Amino acid sequence: MNVTSRFNTRFKHHLILHLIVGVLLIAFIKSIPGDDLKYLWSMGTGYVSIILLAITLLIGPLNIYAKRLNPVSTDLRRDVGIWCGLTGLPHVVVGIQVHMGNIWLYFFRAVRGEDSYKFRDDLFGFTNYIGLLAGLLLVVLLLLSNNISIRWLKSKRWKSIQQWNYIVCYGGDAWHHVSDHRETNYIAHYSVFGDNASTSNRTNNGIFNSQKK
Repeated sequence: MNVTSRFNTRFKHHLILHLIVGVLLIAFIKSIPGDDLKYLWSMGTGYVSIILLAITLLIGPLNIYAKRLNPVSTDLRRDVGIWCGLTGLPHVVVGIQVHMGNIWLYFFRAVRGEDSYKFRDDLFGFTNYIGLLAGLLLVVLLLLSNNISIRWLKSKRWKSIQQWNYIVCYGGDAWHHVSDHRETNYIAHYSVFGDNASTSNRTNNGIFNSQKK
């Protein structure tokens, strides 16, 4: 594929993804109860981002299921990942301004009877730490979504960094589970989710290694 043809293909990808993201955002914002604009944008961008992230994680297994080549990176998966980052980062930035009234209260809590704070050691704090880590990872993954990074890091190392997407997925899903007060199924849910993710990861690596031989 020459440069012009590839540019045109990726331009179409981004145009279509822009339209899809816009439609999904409007749909979620209109369907979510409430009139707090920050809350609506936080939830809307969060749901859209997790949908796009799920698509990037499914492209590899679907290629394997269809017995197609599953290269280290494809333009489609990369472009979907870019839009995942472009919606996920606003979710993080807006989301930490919604619920507590003070950004620091997501990570610290007041000590009763004292004029001091300490790190949250509860489930709410844990998921916020994971969510913050997921947001930072999104920045890294977004910056590495280019051919220069692949050449610099080499395919194997670049791929291993891109697999941090699973942590982003864990973080987003964990926060929504806790915020929806579904802690009771938390451990069981992540045991199943982790098994599925690791199975997908092993399958992708197996196909990638067999293609290299």
